[in-house]
Amino acid sequence: MGVVTPPKQDRSRATRRRLLEAAVSCLAEHGWAGSTVTVVAERAGVSRGAAQHHFPTREDLFTAAVEYVAEERSTALRALFPDDPGDRRAVLEALVSLYTGPLFRAALHLWVAASDEDRLRPRVTELEARVGRDAHRIAVELLAVDESRPGVRETVQGFLDMARGLGLATLLTDDSARRARVAAQWAALLDAALR
Repeated sequence: MGVVTPPKQDRSRATRRRLLEAAVSCLAEHGWAGSTVTVVAERAGVSRGAAQHHFPTREDLFTAAVEYVAEERSTALRALFPDDPGDRRAVLEALVSLYTGPLFRAALHLWVAASDEDRLRPRVTELEARVGRDAHRIAVELLAVDESRPGVRETVQGFLDMARGLGLATLLTDDSARRARVAAQWAALLDAALR
């Protein structure tokens, strides 16, 4: 009996997923300048031609990679609190984690590159708007708040902006102790503001 190989479509999806995950890792570790299609293809264990078959340009690859991982993180975040959001502090800590890991680092490198590269800027601007809207929706859902009440939308968005700032601080130093204190204080403020 011979070796059973997965159907071509499944292999293609697996190759695409490996490329996307490798692209985010490379971007987070090496930044835009150090992340090429060749480097990503090598990390993913595929040929450069296979990478370019899936993603014709470097911009295609990296914007798709950040979008893919953002969607995966959103799904994982929702899965942490499937029926009951639980306590606000746990939800806030989970939301802050969106801005303190490799995905945020990769996205930040894309933002910086987009500020100088005209071909990349519109794609990253659109991607960031989509990811930002999704993060806001998830926050509202997990915090179980009513955005129709005055100030609630702004309070949630202020938290997400603060979380992004904590993520920036984490790029330079291990800021986990301060981040935990800030998240705890923000949870107390949100509890009072969103009752």
